[in-house]
Amino acid sequence: MPTPATRRARTFAGAGAAGLIVTLGAGVGFALVLSLVRGQWPPLERLDHDVAASMNRVVAAHHWMQVVLRTITAFGSTLVLSCVIGVVAIALLARRRARLAAYLVVTGVGAMIIGPALKLFVGRLRPVVEQTVLVAPGNSFPSGHSLGSFTCYGALLLIFLPVLSDRGRRYAYAGVAVLVFLIGFSRVALGVHFVSDVLGGWLLALLWLSVTAAAFSAWRRSAGLRPAEPLTEGLEPEAAPAIRPAVHAGLGIGWRTAAGLAVGWVLAFGVVLTLGQLVDRPGNLLGDQSIPHWFAQHRGTTLTQLSAVAAGIGSTPVILSVGLAAALLALAVTRGWRAVFFLAVVLAGEITIFLATVTIVHRARPDVERLDGHLPTSSYPSGHLAATLCLYAAIALIVFARYGRRWGWVAAGVGVLMALAVAWGRLYRGMHHPTDLLGSILLAVCWVGACWLLIPPRPARKPPEVESESR
Repeated sequence: MPTPATRRARTFAGAGAAGLIVTLGAGVGFALVLSLVRGQWPPLERLDHDVAASMNRVVAAHHWMQVVLRTITAFGSTLVLSCVIGVVAIALLARRRARLAAYLVVTGVGAMIIGPALKLFVGRLRPVVEQTVLVAPGNSFPSGHSLGSFTCYGALLLIFLPVLSDRGRRYAYAGVAVLVFLIGFSRVALGVHFVSDVLGGWLLALLWLSVTAAAFSAWRRSAGLRPAEPLTEGLEPEAAPAIRPAVHAGLGIGWRTAAGLAVGWVLAFGVVLTLGQLVDRPGNLLGDQSIPHWFAQHRGTTLTQLSAVAAGIGSTPVILSVGLAAALLALAVTRGWRAVFFLAVVLAGEITIFLATVTIVHRARPDVERLDGHLPTSSYPSGHLAATLCLYAAIALIVFARYGRRWGWVAAGVGVLMALAVAWGRLYRGMHHPTDLLGSILLAVCWVGACWLLIPPRPARKPPEVESESR
């Protein structure tokens, strides 16, 4: 009967052989696709152009389809992937897993170097379709979105495999595969890549992941650690206690707390709605007419560009991105869901109070040139400012609870600067009256205050294994 050491050796040998096969297969497959694209092999060229033309006819005729595809393709953009890599790397550093953080950064940055370099080498032009749906710069082969998404989400999967159960791993594999496939499909459907571009990006990403995983295993051996099995157990199996998202502890939220939050929501909504009814009438209350006109008369090119950036701080994509990043970092630092829950409730309450208010108060926007054009919602209150205030106030309160007054006031100061920038940007661009901003301030004060009283983001106790590691 084989000894445990023999079984471990066989398992590792099998994993090493599988990794070698995957690496060689990906390398040969990519080399083949690259050669066919460079040689402009007629059957592949016909397939690429026929698929591009067929997809363009379907997508160009349906606006909703374009919106869905643009949303999907955004998850493979350099900006989103860079933010994901950066936030997760910081979270890993907070958990004292510098080796995994370095692997993630090196793997992600490497893909961002390889992709553009190959585009220049191949020099393939992007598809020319009958009706342009999306314009993308640069060359076509390989697809940067396909390469980047496969590499980024694949690396994350390898890092967090040790904390997943067998069923969780199956779901994770399926989820990553579906997301990567949809991103690649969206690039073809939007008419900015050929099928072979996407296939080449996937094969190159698989090759790059295999190479970096092997390099990481060599790094572990040089550090005196046992070789890992990247394809089955993740990159660093023993890191599971440290990278586990949070302790398994309840939030301490009962029906009484939920009832209190409901009462707080109603009261905050009532205060905001009451002010909205008062200001939704002709007049120059608090400079509602004069201040927007003054800004409109003193616009300049530089200030207009700055105002777009300032107002964009409160836009929905930025708020969601910062909120998700803050939630992930809070989870990494506190090892509990309480702070994440607090942040989620604050943002959910803000958006619902805002939507309920604009449904009732139909206040017209200032009668000046509005640089952001027509918006479907009412002028009162400012959703940009309300979201900014609630988000950064919640972050500051989490920092206060975790690190005390010194860093809490620093976080609060950052939040105040962000809110002032958004308020100025929205006024400058002619999108709001001053009392719209006042309504947003009342919304944030009332709702965040209620959340702080009912569900304060108290720190979670570290699990025993983490406490022992930190000694």
